[in-house]
Amino acid sequence: MSGPPRITDWASAPRMNEIEALMWRSERPPAQSSTITAVMILDCTPDWERLVEAHRWATSAIPRSRQRVVEPLVPVGLPAWSVDEHFTLDHHLWRTGLPYGGSDGGGDGADLMSFAADFAMRPFDRTRPLWEAVLVDGLPGGRAAYVLKMHHSLTDGIGGIQLLSSVQSNTREHTPDKPMPANTVSGPSDRIRVTLDAATDGIGSWVGALTSVAQVGLESLRNPLAATGRALDYAGSLRRVLTPPVEGSPLLSDRTGQRWRFLTLECRLAELRSAAKAAGGSVNDAFVASLLGGLRRYHDAHGLELEQIPMAMPISLRREGDPEGGNKFTAAMFAAPLAQADPIARIQAIGHTTRSLRTEAALDAFSALAPALNRLPSAVAVAAGRLGARADLSASNVRGQTEPSYLAGARVERMFPFGPLPGVAIMASMISHVGVCCLGINVDGDAVPDTELLSECLAAGLDEVLGSGRPSGEL
Repeated sequence: MSGPPRITDWASAPRMNEIEALMWRSERPPAQSSTITAVMILDCTPDWERLVEAHRWATSAIPRSRQRVVEPLVPVGLPAWSVDEHFTLDHHLWRTGLPYGGSDGGGDGADLMSFAADFAMRPFDRTRPLWEAVLVDGLPGGRAAYVLKMHHSLTDGIGGIQLLSSVQSNTREHTPDKPMPANTVSGPSDRIRVTLDAATDGIGSWVGALTSVAQVGLESLRNPLAATGRALDYAGSLRRVLTPPVEGSPLLSDRTGQRWRFLTLECRLAELRSAAKAAGGSVNDAFVASLLGGLRRYHDAHGLELEQIPMAMPISLRREGDPEGGNKFTAAMFAAPLAQADPIARIQAIGHTTRSLRTEAALDAFSALAPALNRLPSAVAVAAGRLGARADLSASNVRGQTEPSYLAGARVERMFPFGPLPGVAIMASMISHVGVCCLGINVDGDAVPDTELLSECLAAGLDEVLGSGRPSGEL
Protein backbone atom coordinates (compact mmCIF):
# COMPACT_ATOMS: atom_id res chain seq x y z
CA MET A 1 0.00 0.00 0.00
CA SER A 2 1.21 3.48 -0.77
CA GLY A 3 -0.41 6.86 -0.55
CA PRO A 4 -0.02 10.59 -1.01
CA PRO A 5 1.17 12.86 1.81
CA ARG A 6 -2.41 13.79 2.75
CA ILE A 7 -3.11 10.30 4.07
CA THR A 8 -2.07 11.42 7.55
CA ASP A 9 -4.82 14.06 7.48
CA TRP A 10 -7.58 11.52 6.81
CA ALA A 11 -10.34 11.94 9.41
CA SER A 12 -8.07 13.95 11.69
CA ALA A 13 -10.71 15.83 13.72
CA PRO A 14 -10.22 15.23 17.47
CA ARG A 15 -13.96 14.79 18.04
CA MET A 16 -16.94 13.39 16.23
CA ASN A 17 -19.19 15.89 14.55
CA GLU A 18 -22.85 16.06 15.51
CA ILE A 19 -24.10 13.65 12.83
CA GLU A 20 -21.37 11.12 13.66
CA ALA A 21 -22.21 11.31 17.36
CA LEU A 22 -25.89 10.75 16.63
CA MET A 23 -25.12 7.66 14.54
CA TRP A 24 -22.83 6.39 17.30
CA ARG A 25 -25.28 6.99 20.14
CA SER A 26 -28.39 5.77 18.32
CA GLU A 27 -26.82 2.46 17.29
CA ARG A 28 -28.54 -0.67 18.58
CA PRO A 29 -27.24 -3.69 16.59
CA PRO A 30 -28.34 -5.31 14.47
CA ALA A 31 -31.46 -3.36 13.47
CA GLN A 32 -29.83 0.01 14.03
CA SER A 33 -26.28 -0.90 13.01
CA SER A 34 -24.22 1.88 11.44
CA THR A 35 -21.75 -0.35 9.59
CA ILE A 36 -20.53 0.28 6.05
CA THR A 37 -18.89 -2.62 4.23
CA ALA A 38 -16.77 -3.05 1.11
CA VAL A 39 -16.26 -6.42 -0.57
CA MET A 40 -13.27 -6.41 -2.94
CA ILE A 41 -12.87 -9.27 -5.39
CA LEU A 42 -9.16 -9.96 -6.00
CA ASP A 43 -7.67 -11.74 -9.01
CA CYS A 44 -5.49 -13.91 -6.75
CA THR A 45 -4.71 -14.50 -3.11
CA PRO A 46 -2.41 -11.75 -1.83
CA ASP A 47 0.69 -12.58 0.13
CA TRP A 48 -0.46 -12.71 3.75
CA GLU A 49 2.70 -11.35 5.36
CA ARG A 50 2.79 -8.52 2.87
CA LEU A 51 -0.87 -7.78 3.57
CA VAL A 52 -0.22 -7.66 7.31
CA GLU A 53 2.73 -5.32 6.87
CA ALA A 54 0.66 -3.12 4.56
CA HIS A 55 -1.97 -2.79 7.30
CA ARG A 56 0.73 -2.08 9.87
CA TRP A 57 2.01 0.75 7.67
CA ALA A 58 -1.46 2.11 6.89
CA THR A 59 -2.62 2.12 10.50
CA SER A 60 0.57 3.93 11.48
CA ALA A 61 -0.07 6.50 8.77
CA ILE A 62 -3.76 7.06 9.62
CA PRO A 63 -4.23 8.06 13.25
CA ARG A 64 -7.98 7.38 13.21
CA SER A 65 -7.40 3.67 12.48
CA ARG A 66 -5.75 3.26 15.91
CA GLN A 67 -8.16 5.43 17.88
CA ARG A 68 -11.12 4.46 20.01
CA VAL A 69 -14.15 6.49 21.10
CA VAL A 70 -14.21 8.14 24.52
CA GLU A 71 -17.61 9.39 25.67
CA PRO A 72 -18.20 12.22 28.16
CA LEU A 73 -19.53 11.05 31.51
CA VAL A 74 -22.81 12.86 30.73
CA PRO A 75 -24.07 13.95 27.28
CA VAL A 76 -22.85 17.55 27.50
CA GLY A 77 -20.95 17.38 24.24
CA LEU A 78 -19.37 15.24 21.58
CA PRO A 79 -17.33 12.03 21.96
CA ALA A 80 -13.57 12.31 21.51
CA TRP A 81 -11.11 10.12 19.59
CA SER A 82 -8.23 8.74 21.63
CA VAL A 83 -5.35 6.43 20.73
CA ASP A 84 -5.95 2.83 21.78
CA GLU A 85 -2.85 2.09 23.82
CA HIS A 86 -3.49 -1.63 23.45
CA PHE A 87 -3.97 -1.62 19.67
CA THR A 88 -2.94 -4.78 17.85
CA LEU A 89 -3.72 -5.91 14.32
CA ASP A 90 -4.78 -9.31 15.65
CA HIS A 91 -8.02 -7.72 16.85
CA HIS A 92 -8.82 -6.21 13.45
CA LEU A 93 -7.39 -8.33 10.62
CA TRP A 94 -8.00 -12.04 9.95
CA ARG A 95 -7.97 -14.58 7.15
CA THR A 96 -10.33 -17.46 6.52
CA GLY A 97 -11.47 -19.92 3.93
CA LEU A 98 -15.00 -19.49 2.64
CA PRO A 99 -17.14 -21.45 5.13
CA TYR A 100 -19.83 -22.21 2.57
CA GLY A 101 -20.02 -23.96 -0.78
CA GLY A 102 -19.89 -27.64 0.14
CA SER A 103 -17.14 -30.18 0.62
CA ASP A 104 -15.02 -29.03 -2.30
CA GLY A 105 -14.44 -25.71 -0.55
CA GLY A 106 -15.18 -23.76 -3.74
CA GLY A 107 -17.96 -21.33 -2.93
CA ASP A 108 -19.76 -19.08 -5.39
CA GLY A 109 -20.70 -15.41 -5.28
CA ALA A 110 -23.77 -16.06 -3.15
CA ASP A 111 -21.66 -17.90 -0.57
CA LEU A 112 -19.25 -14.98 -0.35
CA MET A 113 -22.05 -12.47 0.06
CA SER A 114 -23.68 -14.58 2.78
CA PHE A 115 -20.38 -14.63 4.62
CA ALA A 116 -19.90 -10.88 4.12
CA ALA A 117 -23.39 -10.07 5.41
CA ASP A 118 -22.85 -12.19 8.53
CA PHE A 119 -19.48 -10.50 9.07
CA ALA A 120 -20.99 -7.04 8.63
CA MET A 121 -23.76 -7.72 11.16
CA ARG A 122 -21.34 -8.74 13.90
CA PRO A 123 -21.21 -5.77 16.32
CA PHE A 124 -17.99 -3.84 16.81
CA ASP A 125 -16.16 -3.92 20.11
CA ARG A 126 -16.95 -0.33 21.07
CA THR A 127 -13.82 -0.13 23.25
CA ARG A 128 -11.51 -0.58 20.23
CA PRO A 129 -10.91 1.20 16.90
CA LEU A 130 -14.01 0.84 14.75
CA TRP A 131 -12.87 -1.23 11.77
CA GLU A 132 -12.29 -4.88 10.93
CA ALA A 133 -11.10 -6.70 7.82
CA VAL A 134 -10.89 -10.31 6.70
CA LEU A 135 -9.15 -11.96 3.77
CA VAL A 136 -11.26 -14.77 2.29
CA ASP A 137 -9.31 -17.49 0.45
CA GLY A 138 -10.57 -20.24 -1.79
CA LEU A 139 -12.80 -18.46 -4.29
CA PRO A 140 -13.29 -20.12 -7.70
CA GLY A 141 -10.54 -19.53 -10.24
CA GLY A 142 -7.89 -18.90 -7.60
CA ARG A 143 -9.46 -15.61 -6.62
CA ALA A 144 -9.81 -14.18 -3.13
CA ALA A 145 -11.85 -11.47 -1.44
CA TYR A 146 -11.00 -8.76 1.03
CA VAL A 147 -13.92 -7.65 3.19
CA LEU A 148 -13.56 -4.38 5.10
CA LYS A 149 -16.12 -2.94 7.47
CA MET A 150 -16.04 0.39 9.26
CA HIS A 151 -18.40 2.15 11.60
CA HIS A 152 -20.24 4.95 9.83
CA SER A 153 -19.00 7.42 12.46
CA LEU A 154 -15.54 7.04 10.91
CA THR A 155 -16.55 8.16 7.45
CA ASP A 156 -19.21 8.40 4.78
CA GLY A 157 -18.93 6.66 1.41
CA ILE A 158 -16.86 9.35 -0.26
CA GLY A 159 -14.43 9.44 2.65
CA GLY A 160 -14.14 5.66 2.50
CA ILE A 161 -13.18 5.80 -1.16
CA GLN A 162 -10.63 8.51 -0.37
CA LEU A 163 -9.12 6.18 2.23
CA LEU A 164 -8.97 3.15 -0.05
CA SER A 165 -7.51 5.22 -2.88
CA SER A 166 -4.80 6.45 -0.53
CA VAL A 167 -3.68 3.12 0.88
CA GLN A 168 -3.93 0.87 -2.17
CA SER A 169 -1.05 0.55 -4.59
CA ASN A 170 -1.07 1.28 -8.31
CA THR A 171 1.31 -1.58 -9.05
CA ARG A 172 1.41 -5.31 -8.33
CA GLU A 173 5.05 -5.18 -7.27
CA HIS A 174 6.07 -4.64 -3.68
CA THR A 175 7.15 -1.12 -2.74
CA PRO A 176 10.20 -1.57 -0.48
CA ASP A 177 11.40 0.77 2.22
CA LYS A 178 8.25 2.85 2.53
CA PRO A 179 8.87 5.56 5.13
CA MET A 180 7.06 4.82 8.36
CA PRO A 181 5.09 7.94 9.26
CA ALA A 182 5.29 9.27 12.79
CA ASN A 183 1.92 8.92 14.51
CA THR A 184 1.88 11.63 17.16
CA VAL A 185 -1.82 12.50 17.13
CA SER A 186 -3.60 11.60 20.35
CA GLY A 187 -6.76 12.85 21.98
CA PRO A 188 -7.69 12.74 25.67
CA SER A 189 -8.46 9.30 27.12
CA ASP A 190 -9.62 10.40 30.57
CA ARG A 191 -13.43 10.65 30.62
CA ILE A 192 -13.42 13.51 33.13
CA ARG A 193 -11.22 15.60 30.85
CA VAL A 194 -13.34 14.63 27.83
CA THR A 195 -16.44 15.74 29.75
CA LEU A 196 -14.93 19.10 30.69
CA ASP A 197 -13.67 19.72 27.15
CA ALA A 198 -17.02 18.75 25.68
CA ALA A 199 -18.87 21.03 28.09
CA THR A 200 -16.60 23.95 27.20
CA ASP A 201 -17.09 23.36 23.49
CA GLY A 202 -20.82 22.93 24.03
CA ILE A 203 -21.12 26.26 25.80
CA GLY A 204 -19.40 27.93 22.88
CA SER A 205 -21.75 26.24 20.41
CA TRP A 206 -24.84 27.24 22.34
CA VAL A 207 -23.63 30.84 22.65
CA GLY A 208 -23.13 30.95 18.91
CA ALA A 209 -26.58 29.45 18.32
CA LEU A 210 -28.25 31.94 20.68
CA THR A 211 -26.46 34.82 18.98
CA SER A 212 -27.77 33.66 15.62
CA VAL A 213 -31.30 33.35 17.03
CA ALA A 214 -31.05 36.87 18.45
CA GLN A 215 -29.96 38.22 15.08
CA VAL A 216 -32.88 36.49 13.39
CA GLY A 217 -35.22 37.94 16.00
CA LEU A 218 -33.99 41.48 15.39
CA GLU A 219 -34.41 41.04 11.65
CA SER A 220 -37.96 39.77 12.24
CA LEU A 221 -38.82 42.90 14.20
CA ARG A 222 -37.53 45.10 11.39
CA ASN A 223 -39.45 43.25 8.66
CA PRO A 224 -42.09 40.95 10.17
CA LEU A 225 -43.85 40.12 6.88
CA ALA A 226 -40.67 38.96 5.18
CA ALA A 227 -39.65 36.96 8.25
CA THR A 228 -43.03 35.24 8.39
CA GLY A 229 -42.77 34.34 4.73
CA ARG A 230 -39.32 32.86 5.19
CA ALA A 231 -40.50 30.87 8.22
CA LEU A 232 -43.43 29.41 6.28
CA ASP A 233 -41.19 28.56 3.34
CA TYR A 234 -38.73 26.82 5.65
CA ALA A 235 -41.51 24.90 7.40
CA GLY A 236 -42.75 23.65 4.04
CA SER A 237 -39.24 22.66 3.04
CA LEU A 238 -38.75 20.85 6.36
CA ARG A 239 -41.92 18.84 5.79
CA ARG A 240 -40.82 17.85 2.29
CA VAL A 241 -37.31 16.84 3.36
CA LEU A 242 -37.94 14.94 6.59
CA THR A 243 -41.41 13.42 6.34
CA PRO A 244 -42.50 10.45 4.20
CA PRO A 245 -44.36 11.84 1.18
CA VAL A 246 -46.41 8.65 0.57
CA GLU A 247 -47.35 5.47 2.37
CA GLY A 248 -44.86 2.65 2.22
CA SER A 249 -45.35 -0.58 0.32
CA PRO A 250 -47.17 -3.31 2.28
CA LEU A 251 -44.77 -5.80 0.67
CA LEU A 252 -41.81 -4.16 2.43
CA SER A 253 -43.35 -3.36 5.80
CA ASP A 254 -42.28 -6.37 7.88
CA ARG A 255 -38.70 -5.23 8.31
CA THR A 256 -36.76 -5.97 11.45
CA GLY A 257 -33.11 -5.39 10.51
CA GLN A 258 -32.31 -8.79 12.04
CA ARG A 259 -31.27 -10.51 8.79
CA TRP A 260 -29.08 -8.77 6.24
CA ARG A 261 -28.89 -10.18 2.72
CA PHE A 262 -26.24 -8.89 0.31
CA LEU A 263 -27.00 -8.87 -3.44
CA THR A 264 -24.74 -7.65 -6.24
CA LEU A 265 -25.16 -6.37 -9.79
CA GLU A 266 -22.73 -4.79 -12.20
CA CYS A 267 -22.62 -3.05 -15.57
CA ARG A 268 -20.24 -1.00 -17.66
CA LEU A 269 -20.10 2.63 -16.59
CA ALA A 270 -20.11 3.70 -20.25
CA GLU A 271 -23.43 1.92 -20.80
CA LEU A 272 -25.08 3.49 -17.76
CA ARG A 273 -23.76 6.88 -18.81
CA SER A 274 -25.22 6.40 -22.29
CA ALA A 275 -28.61 5.58 -20.82
CA ALA A 276 -28.46 8.66 -18.62
CA LYS A 277 -27.45 10.83 -21.60
CA ALA A 278 -30.32 9.50 -23.72
CA ALA A 279 -32.74 10.79 -21.07
CA GLY A 280 -30.87 14.02 -20.35
CA GLY A 281 -30.05 12.84 -16.82
CA SER A 282 -27.09 11.89 -14.68
CA VAL A 283 -25.53 8.51 -13.97
CA ASN A 284 -27.15 8.67 -10.52
CA ASP A 285 -30.57 9.27 -12.11
CA ALA A 286 -30.12 6.19 -14.29
CA PHE A 287 -28.93 4.13 -11.30
CA VAL A 288 -32.00 5.04 -9.23
CA ALA A 289 -34.30 4.51 -12.22
CA SER A 290 -32.95 0.97 -12.61
CA LEU A 291 -33.70 0.21 -8.95
CA LEU A 292 -37.25 1.49 -9.29
CA GLY A 293 -37.74 -0.53 -12.48
CA GLY A 294 -36.68 -3.63 -10.57
CA LEU A 295 -38.99 -2.87 -7.66
CA ARG A 296 -41.88 -2.29 -10.07
CA ARG A 297 -41.29 -5.80 -11.45
CA TYR A 298 -41.07 -7.21 -7.93
CA HIS A 299 -44.43 -5.68 -7.02
CA ASP A 300 -45.96 -6.86 -10.30
CA ALA A 301 -44.81 -10.41 -9.48
CA HIS A 302 -46.78 -10.14 -6.24
CA GLY A 303 -49.84 -8.70 -7.98
CA LEU A 304 -49.53 -5.27 -6.39
CA GLU A 305 -49.59 -1.96 -8.27
CA LEU A 306 -48.24 1.17 -6.58
CA GLU A 307 -47.76 4.60 -8.06
CA GLN A 308 -44.98 5.67 -5.70
CA ILE A 309 -42.91 4.53 -2.73
CA PRO A 310 -41.11 6.61 -0.08
CA MET A 311 -37.39 6.80 -0.80
CA ALA A 312 -34.41 8.32 1.04
CA MET A 313 -31.25 9.59 -0.60
CA PRO A 314 -28.04 10.80 1.06
CA ILE A 315 -26.71 14.03 -0.46
CA SER A 316 -23.06 14.95 -0.09
CA LEU A 317 -22.23 18.33 1.43
CA ARG A 318 -18.51 18.05 0.65
CA ARG A 319 -16.80 20.98 -0.98
CA GLU A 320 -13.51 21.15 -2.81
CA GLY A 321 -10.69 21.47 -0.31
CA ASP A 322 -12.56 19.80 2.57
CA PRO A 323 -10.41 17.44 4.67
CA GLU A 324 -10.61 13.79 3.68
CA GLY A 325 -12.64 11.32 5.70
CA GLY A 326 -15.34 12.00 8.23
CA ASN A 327 -19.01 12.51 7.44
CA LYS A 328 -20.28 15.42 5.39
CA PHE A 329 -23.71 14.49 4.12
CA THR A 330 -27.39 15.00 4.70
CA ALA A 331 -30.41 13.01 3.58
CA ALA A 332 -33.78 13.79 2.08
CA MET A 333 -36.97 11.85 1.45
CA PHE A 334 -39.15 11.94 -1.65
CA ALA A 335 -41.86 10.03 -3.47
CA ALA A 336 -40.14 7.80 -6.02
CA PRO A 337 -42.06 6.93 -9.21
CA LEU A 338 -42.71 3.19 -9.16
CA ALA A 339 -45.44 2.81 -11.77
CA GLN A 340 -43.56 4.59 -14.58
CA ALA A 341 -42.79 1.83 -17.08
CA ASP A 342 -40.81 3.94 -19.57
CA PRO A 343 -37.17 4.00 -18.37
CA ILE A 344 -36.45 7.29 -20.16
CA ALA A 345 -39.37 9.01 -18.45
CA ARG A 346 -38.34 7.45 -15.14
CA ILE A 347 -34.78 8.80 -15.43
CA GLN A 348 -36.17 12.24 -16.25
CA ALA A 349 -38.55 12.17 -13.28
CA ILE A 350 -35.75 11.17 -10.90
CA GLY A 351 -33.51 13.91 -12.27
CA HIS A 352 -36.18 16.56 -11.78
CA THR A 353 -36.81 15.40 -8.20
CA THR A 354 -33.15 15.26 -7.15
CA ARG A 355 -32.43 18.70 -8.62
CA SER A 356 -35.36 20.08 -6.64
CA LEU A 357 -34.13 18.46 -3.45
CA ARG A 358 -30.77 20.19 -3.71
CA THR A 359 -32.49 23.59 -3.63
CA GLU A 360 -34.55 22.88 -0.50
CA ALA A 361 -33.95 25.45 2.24
CA ALA A 362 -34.19 22.77 4.92
CA LEU A 363 -31.90 20.27 3.17
CA ASP A 364 -29.43 20.24 6.07
CA ALA A 365 -32.09 20.47 8.77
CA PHE A 366 -31.01 17.22 10.39
CA SER A 367 -27.58 18.67 11.04
CA ALA A 368 -29.24 21.64 12.72
CA LEU A 369 -31.30 19.32 14.95
CA ALA A 370 -28.45 16.95 15.81
CA PRO A 371 -26.77 19.14 18.50
CA ALA A 372 -29.94 19.22 20.58
CA LEU A 373 -30.66 15.51 20.06
CA ASN A 374 -27.12 14.59 21.11
CA ARG A 375 -27.64 16.20 24.49
CA LEU A 376 -30.87 14.40 25.30
CA PRO A 377 -31.23 10.91 26.81
CA SER A 378 -30.07 8.00 24.65
CA ALA A 379 -33.63 6.82 24.02
CA VAL A 380 -34.29 10.07 22.17
CA ALA A 381 -31.15 9.59 20.09
CA VAL A 382 -32.32 6.09 19.17
CA ALA A 383 -35.69 7.44 18.06
CA ALA A 384 -33.99 10.18 16.04
CA GLY A 385 -31.75 7.63 14.39
CA ARG A 386 -34.86 5.93 13.03
CA LEU A 387 -36.09 8.95 11.07
CA GLY A 388 -35.14 7.21 7.83
CA ALA A 389 -37.02 4.04 8.81
CA ARG A 390 -40.15 5.20 7.03
CA ALA A 391 -38.50 4.91 3.62
CA ASP A 392 -38.78 1.67 1.65
CA LEU A 393 -35.63 2.28 -0.38
CA SER A 394 -32.42 4.25 0.12
CA ALA A 395 -29.79 4.68 -2.59
CA SER A 396 -26.26 6.05 -2.57
CA ASN A 397 -23.82 6.52 -5.45
CA VAL A 398 -20.09 7.24 -5.01
CA ARG A 399 -17.51 7.83 -7.71
CA GLY A 400 -14.75 5.28 -7.29
CA GLN A 401 -11.29 4.66 -8.66
CA THR A 402 -10.53 5.10 -12.35
CA GLU A 403 -7.14 3.35 -12.48
CA PRO A 404 -6.28 -0.26 -11.56
CA SER A 405 -5.37 -0.79 -7.91
CA TYR A 406 -3.66 -3.61 -6.03
CA LEU A 407 -3.76 -5.03 -2.54
CA ALA A 408 -0.51 -6.74 -1.51
CA GLY A 409 0.09 -7.83 -5.10
CA ALA A 410 -3.49 -8.85 -5.96
CA ARG A 411 -5.47 -6.72 -8.41
CA VAL A 412 -8.82 -5.42 -7.23
CA GLU A 413 -11.24 -6.59 -9.93
CA ARG A 414 -14.48 -5.41 -8.31
CA MET A 415 -15.44 -3.36 -5.28
CA PHE A 416 -18.98 -3.81 -4.00
CA PRO A 417 -20.24 -1.34 -1.36
CA PHE A 418 -22.92 -2.12 1.23
CA GLY A 419 -24.50 0.50 3.43
CA PRO A 420 -26.33 -0.16 6.69
CA LEU A 421 -30.07 -0.73 6.98
CA PRO A 422 -31.26 2.22 9.10
CA GLY A 423 -34.76 0.74 9.23
CA VAL A 424 -35.28 0.76 5.46
CA ALA A 425 -36.15 -2.41 3.57
CA ILE A 426 -33.51 -2.01 0.85
CA MET A 427 -30.26 -0.03 0.87
CA ALA A 428 -28.61 0.14 -2.55
CA SER A 429 -25.10 1.52 -3.05
CA MET A 430 -23.03 1.92 -6.20
CA ILE A 431 -19.33 2.52 -6.79
CA SER A 432 -17.74 2.93 -10.21
CA HIS A 433 -14.50 0.95 -10.22
CA VAL A 434 -12.20 1.17 -13.26
CA GLY A 435 -15.08 1.54 -15.69
CA VAL A 436 -17.45 -0.92 -13.99
CA CYS A 437 -20.45 0.10 -11.89
CA CYS A 438 -20.54 -2.21 -8.86
CA LEU A 439 -23.94 -2.30 -7.15
CA GLY A 440 -24.18 -3.62 -3.61
CA ILE A 441 -27.72 -4.08 -2.28
CA ASN A 442 -28.36 -4.71 1.40
CA VAL A 443 -31.81 -6.23 1.88
CA ASP A 444 -33.79 -6.79 5.05
CA GLY A 445 -34.41 -10.53 4.79
CA ASP A 446 -37.61 -10.32 6.83
CA ALA A 447 -39.11 -7.59 4.66
CA VAL A 448 -38.02 -9.42 1.48
CA PRO A 449 -38.05 -13.17 2.16
CA ASP A 450 -37.84 -13.99 -1.57
CA THR A 451 -34.50 -12.30 -2.21
CA GLU A 452 -33.81 -14.43 -5.29
CA LEU A 453 -36.91 -12.99 -6.96
CA LEU A 454 -35.88 -9.47 -5.94
CA SER A 455 -32.40 -10.05 -7.38
CA GLU A 456 -33.88 -11.20 -10.70
CA CYS A 457 -36.21 -8.20 -10.81
CA LEU A 458 -33.41 -5.72 -10.04
CA ALA A 459 -31.24 -7.26 -12.75
CA ALA A 460 -34.11 -6.88 -15.23
CA GLY A 461 -34.59 -3.27 -14.15
CA LEU A 462 -30.91 -2.54 -14.77
CA ASP A 463 -31.00 -4.23 -18.18
CA GLU A 464 -34.06 -2.18 -19.10
CA VAL A 465 -32.33 1.09 -18.29
CA LEU A 466 -29.14 0.09 -20.09
CA GLY A 467 -31.19 -0.86 -23.15
CA SER A 468 -32.67 2.63 -23.31
CA GLY A 469 -29.19 4.01 -24.04
CA ARG A 470 -28.31 1.58 -26.82
CA PRO A 471 -28.84 2.39 -30.50
CA SER A 472 -32.16 1.15 -31.88
CA GLY A 473 -32.02 -2.55 -32.63
CA GLU A 474 -28.85 -3.23 -30.64
CA LEU A 475 -29.11 -5.90 -27.94
